[in-house]
Amino acid sequence: NQTIVGFYQKNKNFGFVVPDNQKINADVFIPQGRDMGAVTGHKVVVRMTDFGGERKNPEGVITEIIGHVNDPGTDILSIVKGCGMPDEYPPEVMKQVSRIPDEVAKEDMAGRKDIRDWQTVTIDGEDAKDLDDAITISRESYGYKLGVHIADVSHYVTEGSPLDEEALNRGTSVYLVDRVIPMLPHKLSNGICSLNQGTDRLAMSCLMEVDPHGTVVDHEICESVIRSDRRMTYTAVNAILSEADTKEKEEQKAGLLEEYKDFVAMFERMKELSAILREKRSKRGAIDFDFPESKIILDEKGKPVDIHPYERNVATKIIEDFMLLAN
Repeated sequence: NQTIVGFYQKNKNFGFVVPDNQKINADVFIPQGRDMGAVTGHKVVVRMTDFGGERKNPEGVITEIIGHVNDPGTDILSIVKGCGMPDEYPPEVMKQVSRIPDEVAKEDMAGRKDIRDWQTVTIDGEDAKDLDDAITISRESYGYKLGVHIADVSHYVTEGSPLDEEALNRGTSVYLVDRVIPMLPHKLSNGICSLNQGTDRLAMSCLMEVDPHGTVVDHEICESVIRSDRRMTYTAVNAILSEADTKEKEEQKAGLLEEYKDFVAMFERMKELSAILREKRSKRGAIDFDFPESKIILDEKGKPVDIHPYERNVATKIIEDFMLLAN
């Protein structure tokens, strides 16, 4: 390890850092004047200068003070730093990002299939900021016409560019309890590459013709221009499609049916096709890996106050089924 994150303890003329990583069983000695002014109780990042030996402690220099151990957010930041997750983008990446427009340019639409007039929705969690897939569906004489649209990130993240190299280095976005460290800068992940309601966006579309038995009889994969009509949530779509078993849920459902009356028929078609696809997979012997997940609720100071089970419902299963079919 070139750097180590840990708890600083100050003595009169020197200090020690107790590593967070329990596999490191020696404290790191910090000589006087190399502590950046840290005090006992600070979480710090240490750059190693000497790995020590049997009779000598490893030695290092404090390069960053993360915060006091009791400060909100210090625990999460310590994990970020300890895992070596990059929390800033290099200047050359931000320079490339600054040249990317906020809206889709007319010239970028050239040669693409224009399906902006198709009824299109995104369905995600309430707190999702990056909406990277959208759905269109209609009943046809042969069964269903299903469109799965994925934001065309590659149009902006060109191969071999600084953005591409940085995305490759990060590998993925990292979802922590109270924040996301995105693979791509927010201008892309939450902006031009997010299928936001009412905005023109470039996409890669998989347009499938599906018969009543759930078999794809024809398909087209194309570069497209889409416009999402509604940003839906799993909770709202589930409430629309599920039976209301209490008076409160009945009232909630009635309100949602009125609010989204132009889309209810579309959601019903989604539910029909999803059930057909799931039944077909079940008959084939597919395994449903339904592992329980947890969502941790924090207060404004970053303290956990509740833990809810993350429930899969009709709406989450619809998106899973359609993404599997597109794949």
